Amino acid sequence: MSTPAGWDHPRTSLYTDHYELTMLQASLHSGAAHRRSVFEAFARRLPDGRRYGIVAGTGRLLEGLADFRFGEAELDFLGRTGVVNQDTLEYLANYRFTGDIWGYPEGEAYFPNSPILIVESTFAEACMLETYVLSILNHDSAIASAASRMVTAAGTRPCIEMGSRRTHEEAATASARAAVIAGFHSTSNLEAGIRYGIKTVGTAAHSFTLLHDTEREAFEAQLASLGEGTSLLVDTYDVETAVRTAVELAGPKLGGVRLDSGDLVAQAQWVRRLLDELGNENTRIMVTSDLDEFAIAGLQSAPVDSYGVGTSLVTGSGAPTASMVYKLVSRTDDAGNFISVAKAAKNKTSMGGRKYALRKLNERGTATQEIVGIGHRPEDDGNDRPLLQQFMKNGELLPGWTGHEGVMRARQRHADTMTELPAVVNRLQRGEPAIPTIYEEN
Repeated sequence: MSTPAGWDHPRTSLYTDHYELTMLQASLHSGAAHRRSVFEAFARRLPDGRRYGIVAGTGRLLEGLADFRFGEAELDFLGRTGVVNQDTLEYLANYRFTGDIWGYPEGEAYFPNSPILIVESTFAEACMLETYVLSILNHDSAIASAASRMVTAAGTRPCIEMGSRRTHEEAATASARAAVIAGFHSTSNLEAGIRYGIKTVGTAAHSFTLLHDTEREAFEAQLASLGEGTSLLVDTYDVETAVRTAVELAGPKLGGVRLDSGDLVAQAQWVRRLLDELGNENTRIMVTSDLDEFAIAGLQSAPVDSYGVGTSLVTGSGAPTASMVYKLVSRTDDAGNFISVAKAAKNKTSMGGRKYALRKLNERGTATQEIVGIGHRPEDDGNDRPLLQQFMKNGELLPGWTGHEGVMRARQRHADTMTELPAVVNRLQRGEPAIPTIYEEN
């Protein structure tokens, strides 16, 4: 398929569903499109058995809103294919989001019905963001939530994100970003490195060893090029032979060895003993091979120094979506007064009204409840913490939420929120949300 004329790079405006624009057309026809509206993104429930979730993706969403415009190529496509009529095309030609956006900062923990993102604008401006908002928040929050559990299971041992080959190329970059927010040490994904200033790492795969006539020659080449501090992959053939060869060639300065198959617990134990016997007490052991939070927890007793995590991370470790929804919760009537609105269908009810969120803390600073005020701010008894932050005002992005700064800020927020939550979040066993969500109405 040829690239449309005038198409320099993908705009985010068409990362959406057809019905968002037909809704726009119908609301322009009825005259209701310009009613002031409040939309809210939230998850009705956590993945089965999970005790908390972690917000991620907001920074990417805010970055993408700058390109949520309709240029010549987009308008030509929408008109030529009959998606919308001429009046709607004229509206879209001048579209720019001019409203306010509030939400939980990235890295923050969330629970069922937490008002994770609040969009305040006209119906016309806000309704079109639904698919884009959800596609980002659902993916990135699922990855960050899984990553957080893995980091918790790993304790002080660093986790490295290396799942790029297991997912879509753009999802890989987003996954790396989300993982670092949730505490991963680094990533193998270079695009995430250049976009967000994230540390990237990597050495060699089995193919590098197989390329050479002998394992010794492969190790010699890697050491000569990358230095003695590199990590050598030692399970292409025989692990013991490889470890002995690696130590013979690099000596005690060998940075590390990587194990990627077999019984990782038993293998790490005897490899550690072998390294120590050979005088390489400081050579680190990294393990990979389809790890998830449960496998990492099972390796706690093993002499492992770091974990490389791929497939399970980029697929949310069994929960590839956060199941968030984006609902209209308040709008103005014909007199200009805001009224609460909510879906009332069976099993899919939602609570209307503009929300304000507060995390209740006890005297020890431990979270006890998520208080969501409807139409008012919950009362702070002195040590509680408001959760909603403003990201955009009158369509203008507020500083500090995007780019490298946004990632580092989110990473610190995750570290802080985890120390604030009750100790039950450290358990991987199935359970109820760590704290309840309580609604307060006027």
